[in-house]
Amino acid sequence: MSAVHLKSAKSLLLIPLLGLGLLAGCGNNDAPAKPAATASTAAAPAAGYLAKIKARDKLIVGVFTDKPPFGFVDEKGRYVGFDTDIARQFAKDLLGDENKVEFVAVEPASRIPFLQSDKVDLILANMTVTPERKEAVEFTNPNLKVAVQALVPQGSAVVKLDDLAGKTTIVTTGTTADIWLTKTHPDWKLLKFEKNSESLQALSTGRGDAYAQDNLVLFSWAKQNPGYRVLPEKLGGEAPIAPAVKKGNIELRDWINTELAKLGEDKYLLKLYDQYVRKQLSDDTKPEDVIVEGGKWQG
Repeated sequence: MSAVHLKSAKSLLLIPLLGLGLLAGCGNNDAPAKPAATASTAAAPAAGYLAKIKARDKLIVGVFTDKPPFGFVDEKGRYVGFDTDIARQFAKDLLGDENKVEFVAVEPASRIPFLQSDKVDLILANMTVTPERKEAVEFTNPNLKVAVQALVPQGSAVVKLDDLAGKTTIVTTGTTADIWLTKTHPDWKLLKFEKNSESLQALSTGRGDAYAQDNLVLFSWAKQNPGYRVLPEKLGGEAPIAPAVKKGNIELRDWINTELAKLGEDKYLLKLYDQYVRKQLSDDTKPEDVIVEGGKWQG
C-alpha cells in the first residue's frame, strides 16, 4: 500500500491500514505462507498492469541461471533455456520485440518474495504448483509437468526412498523436494543449499548420499555426468509447473493464459522441447510426459 493512498485516509482508518501494511511484509521465503499473511499481502492492481508494462516498455521476468535446460547462462553470458525463451516470446507478443525483457536471477526460495516485493512482473523458474504456493501467488495455466525423485551415485547401496532414512539427503532450499521432505520426513537429515548448482556440487564431492529435486533436472544432469542414477520412486505424485504472477494480478495472469493457449496452437512448447530438452532425456521419453502444450493440464 503506497503512502499516496494513505494521505487521503481518515484518521480512524490508520490503525487497520497499518495492520495490513505489517502483514504485507510477512513471508521472506518460498515456504508455505500463513493464510493471514498471504491473504493480506499487498496485491497487484486488478487492472492496468499491462498498461504499466507497456509504459515501461519492458517485461521483467525472474528466471533461474543454473538449471539447464530450463534457465541458465551460456558461455557468452546470455540468458538461455526453455523458460527464458518463453519469456522472450511473451515480450515479443506484448511489446513487439523479444529483446524488451529484463531477466532477474532468482533462487527457489526468492521466487515468491520477488513477486511480492514487485522486483519482477512474473516468475518463469520451474515453480511447481502447490496448495501452499497458490495462497501466496497467482499461478497461470501450466507449461510443464514434473515429479520429484532422488539422484544417487551409481555404486550407492540406496535402491529405494526409505533407504535414505539415517543418511544425508541434499536439497535446494525452497524447492518442492525441500518442502515435501521437511513435512513428511522431519527426522531425516537434510543438507540444504541456496543454489541448484551448489547442491549438485555437494553430491559430486560426497557431502551427501542423495540429491532430491525435480526429476527433469536429475535426468538431465545424470545424462551429462555418468556415474549417477535416479531412484525410480517418486516423492509425491506428478504435479504441474506454471508461470506465476503477484497475488491479485488477474489481468497479467489471464493474458498469459491466453498467450499460452495461442502458442499451443503452433506447438510452440514442442519446438522448445526439441531445442532444449529432448537431447537431455532418454530417447524413449515422450514430449507429452514433460510439456503441457496450450496450458491444458490433465492431472
